[in-house]
Amino acid sequence: MSKVTVVGAGNVGATCANVLVSNGMADEVVLLDIKEGVSEGKAMDMMQAAAVLGQQSRLVGVTNDYARTNNSDVVVITSGIPRKPGMTREELIGVNAGIVKSVTENVLAHSPNAVIVCVSNPMDTMTYLIHKETKLPRNRIIGMGGALDSARFKYFLSVALGANINEIEGIVIGGHGDTTMIPLKRYAAYRGIPVSTLLPAEQLDKVAADTMVGGATLTKLLGTSAWYAPGAAAASVVAAVIGDQKRLVSCSALLDGEYGQKDLCIGVPCILGRNGIEKIVEFDLDESEKALFEASAAAVRKTNAALA
Repeated sequence: MSKVTVVGAGNVGATCANVLVSNGMADEVVLLDIKEGVSEGKAMDMMQAAAVLGQQSRLVGVTNDYARTNNSDVVVITSGIPRKPGMTREELIGVNAGIVKSVTENVLAHSPNAVIVCVSNPMDTMTYLIHKETKLPRNRIIGMGGALDSARFKYFLSVALGANINEIEGIVIGGHGDTTMIPLKRYAAYRGIPVSTLLPAEQLDKVAADTMVGGATLTKLLGTSAWYAPGAAAASVVAAVIGDQKRLVSCSALLDGEYGQKDLCIGVPCILGRNGIEKIVEFDLDESEKALFEASAAAVRKTNAALA
């Protein structure tokens, strides 16, 4: 029996819970929120949908009762205020740091062996904060951002190619920010064929640029942060852990010498399995990619400094 807790029943958390239930990724899902009735109402609605669709997972909603989350295998933290148009992820740090610290303490009191998936923004810094507050082994704390950024990269590649999105490989590393993420154009492929041989350089550059501002573009259109893809990306990370999938996913991980960085959480390719981050995979970056990664790392460190 697998159990997952999703903290935060806003758009992203509720979507994550719904994807987990809809796809049978976990046997039991607990959706927790501080606002009375919200998690209960959304969970009830989703379970009524499950009755229509023949889904088997069990979902319960609770208000601020962390005892109901006990013995969770994975905890997803989505809590915090979302971005508004014109806001950067970094501007959320003051409010969200306090929320994430409190949530982490509460969930670990009831699920001390859980793998934690951080979604809250600024995601790399919040993932780093969880490491510093908990001192957990680094494999047990995963920042979701790269999974989402890579999905957006694949989307823009599929549009440019006019191709099936599920036949495209694309990965994004670096910080989860509009100016810090690095779509690895050189590694993008369609059915094993390098995309660089299928698209003109300027078009591939535009795909990368559109990927980097993908979140801001949606925030401008929607008036708030996106939720379908972020929720689904978080659920996919959970599924990789619960299902021991040994799947390569770009995630924010605490580095200890990999990619030339230490004491920093930033997006890198990871193998995800039952123990969380089971391996960090070091891609062979060229000089320009290394320079971009170093600049991204410096920017994330600057944001981390605001935690002090």
